[in-house]
Amino acid sequence: MGDAHRLNILVSNDDGIDAPGLFALVEELKRSADVSVVAPDRQQSAVGHAITMNYPLRALPFHKNNEFFGYAVEGTPADAVKLAVKFLLKRKPDLVLSGINHGSNTAINIMYSGTVSAATEGTILGIPSIAVSLTTYHQADFSFAARFARQLAHLVAAHGLPAGTLLNVNVPAVPESDILGVRVTRQGRSTWEDTFDVRRDPANREYFWLTGRMNVTDTDADTDQVAIQERYVSVTPIQYELTNLEMLETLKSWGVQTLR
Repeated sequence: MGDAHRLNILVSNDDGIDAPGLFALVEELKRSADVSVVAPDRQQSAVGHAITMNYPLRALPFHKNNEFFGYAVEGTPADAVKLAVKFLLKRKPDLVLSGINHGSNTAINIMYSGTVSAATEGTILGIPSIAVSLTTYHQADFSFAARFARQLAHLVAAHGLPAGTLLNVNVPAVPESDILGVRVTRQGRSTWEDTFDVRRDPANREYFWLTGRMNVTDTDADTDQVAIQERYVSVTPIQYELTNLEMLETLKSWGVQTLR
């Protein structure tokens, strides 16, 4: 695999193995690391942490520019990382990087994000992991986000991350000269205002198309969504432990433990 001092990095995403953000990240990481790519074979945005259990899971070699690029998995981002670490790779990677996602993953979006879930799966498997997103759905230049991700990857490799914790990175989609700096942030509070467009297919059958917008209710400067709006890179340490510790004693006081 090369120089013993080079990092061994697994790259995945939720936009699919042929996404430009993933390619930009891989090309940048290869400057200073050995990179393996295992990613979904197609768009898997907003699938959260779904895994495939009742259907066959296939991984096919994927070539780019007439060269082997990685494995395309007929499954979710979490499937791709799990299969990579447990079967496809010869050795456990030093880091997992997921991205670069097309579109932001801040506030409540984190719960739905396949990008974040790929990194979460790496964390579950005991590997320091980073999710990286560029905050636009339009054609974009991923070069700055990729360089930032590579530098952050080396910092994480040097210092490690606490068990159960990953880093969620969001990069403003503005020219590099307009980015004001980096903020260490927390996940902002927000809600989704969901709506469904009612449409008709060519056979006049009714179907529904989910639309909506995110309402940010937390406007403090140390939140992820506000940071990117103010043209700062947002770096948020997040975890998958969901217990509300403050609620434990309150719940006991209700007499829940006496129910039969």
